[in-house]
Amino acid sequence: MVKEIYFAGGCFWGVEKFFGLVDGVISTEVGYANGNTLNPTYEQVCRENTGHAEAVKVIYDSSKVSLKSLLQKFFLVINPYSINRQGADVGVQYRTGVYYVEDSDYEDIKNFIDEAKSKSSHKIAVEVLKLDNYYKAEEYHQKYLSKNPFGYCHLSKKDFDLANK
Repeated sequence: MVKEIYFAGGCFWGVEKFFGLVDGVISTEVGYANGNTLNPTYEQVCRENTGHAEAVKVIYDSSKVSLKSLLQKFFLVINPYSINRQGADVGVQYRTGVYYVEDSDYEDIKNFIDEAKSKSSHKIAVEVLKLDNYYKAEEYHQKYLSKNPFGYCHLSKKDFDLANK
C-alpha cells in the first residue's frame, strides 16, 4: 500500500537524499511544513517568522518498508534531543518533526517516540503533529545533493550508508 509521511530533520537536502536511498521509498520531495505563511519562499522561511520546518515528503510502499522502520532510520541520522538545530543549521526551520496525514499513523509514531523516551534520560525534541500544510520548495532544492554532490550537508556518507541497514 502506498503511504506518505513527512520528516523534518534539519536541512532538507541531506534528509531527502537519505530517504531517497531507502528500499521501499517510492519518491521524495523537499518543502516547507506546518507554518503560518501561504506558499513561502526559501528566503521567507530563513529570514521571516513563517514557522515552517524544512521537511521531506516521503511516499513509500508499506509492504516493503514499514513506518516503524522509517522512524528508526530517521532517528539514526538526527539528534532527537536538539531543539531547532541539526548540525551547523540553527533556527526554527531546522527543528525535528514527524508530520502524519493518516490518523492511523499517529499511534505508531507516538509508540515509537515513547519507546525512545524510555531509553534515554534526555527529553526528545521531535515534534509529532498532523500535517497542517505543506508547500513544495523551489525546484533548485529538489534532489539538491544529486545535482550538487559537493554541496553542504549535515549528514555524512556514513549516514547515507545507514539508509538500507
